[in-house]
Amino acid sequence: MMQWAEKRTRPAAPNYPLTTGLLVWCGLVVVSSLYITLPMVSVFAGAFHASPDMAAWTSSAFSLAYGAGGLLFGPVSERYGRKHTILWGLAALAFITVLMGFAANLPELIAFRAVQGLAAATFAPSALAYIGETYPAEKRVTTVGFVSTGFLVAGIAGQLFSSVVNGLLTWSYVFYFLGALYLLSAVLVGAFVPKGEPRRSPATVLAFFKQMGTVSFQRSLSVCYLIAVTLLFSFVGMYAVLGTYLSHAPFALNANQIFAVRALGAIGMICSPFAGRLVAKYGMEEMLRAGLALAAAGLAAVGMSSSLAVSIVMSVVFVAGISLTVPTLISMVGSIAGDARGAAITLYMFVLFVGATLGPIVALALLKTGSYMLTYEALAAVLALAFAATFFVPDRKRKEASR
Repeated sequence: MMQWAEKRTRPAAPNYPLTTGLLVWCGLVVVSSLYITLPMVSVFAGAFHASPDMAAWTSSAFSLAYGAGGLLFGPVSERYGRKHTILWGLAALAFITVLMGFAANLPELIAFRAVQGLAAATFAPSALAYIGETYPAEKRVTTVGFVSTGFLVAGIAGQLFSSVVNGLLTWSYVFYFLGALYLLSAVLVGAFVPKGEPRRSPATVLAFFKQMGTVSFQRSLSVCYLIAVTLLFSFVGMYAVLGTYLSHAPFALNANQIFAVRALGAIGMICSPFAGRLVAKYGMEEMLRAGLALAAAGLAAVGMSSSLAVSIVMSVVFVAGISLTVPTLISMVGSIAGDARGAAITLYMFVLFVGATLGPIVALALLKTGSYMLTYEALAAVLALAFAATFFVPDRKRKEASR
């Protein structure tokens, strides 16, 4: 009788390909919200009679709230369940995103973006912890690589999505359509993603924060977090000024051509799903350094080149470097943290999006010097410093047996 009851309460084993596909999809559409306003800064500035610097807060308000929300929803998902947190977060996103289409002024839109970022923060820490708890060890790094690909493809897809919809209709429809995608995603998660193993000893929010405080003082993790800040700082900063950069001499591209250049950057993201195999073969430290070196070199070359072909190729190299670094660094943080993986990854996501908040602000401030080269070289220098920081992570020869 007891055995029968246990069978009834035990969660079904995930259909790993289907569950992974849905997590990748959700990661793509959720994180796309960070990037959808980047091509529309000038649109918002014109529509609401505001400066570009003020309009840029439509991006920064989201990423700041997203990072802060991750600190809250990590322990919430720890206590109430990963799937439930993801599901209610998607439902809230659907509601708030549609409301944003009705914003009457820029401060209202920025406030809505902050609330949207808070709701979006439910996904990443919950999904990454779900993978760590539900997937077998040999599948985790590869699965994190796929989900990280969704996060990174969002950097291009979000910009392309908003550019197309705004070009065909108006900016309000960007939010209407995205809200519909969130509602669809909530339905799919509710129907096809298993709950996972029940939490045996739910942590309190206070205990989870204490654990985050503990891991933040570990030397190896502190260095990882310093590196994490630079990733989306450079990525979002680069794309925040790319449209203006390409529209001026020596390139003088039109809107459709700039759209194509943004789309081509996605080629570099095909590296992310292979991060697990590369880590297993070469080690985490080696892949982390390789990814940062590629990203820094690619971004530096974009800033120095006057050739459109070279700039496009090197932008792909830059994106490829970021695509290798993000899943490798997530895996490294989880490996170092051990049993405190949930708290460590939650803090990682927070500092990652602190970088995303600062990226467009700093990039646009640098652009006021009138030098695109200075802007891009400064962003590349930040990645070069991150590369140097990798030598302060103790080499444990961590190699994951992944596929």
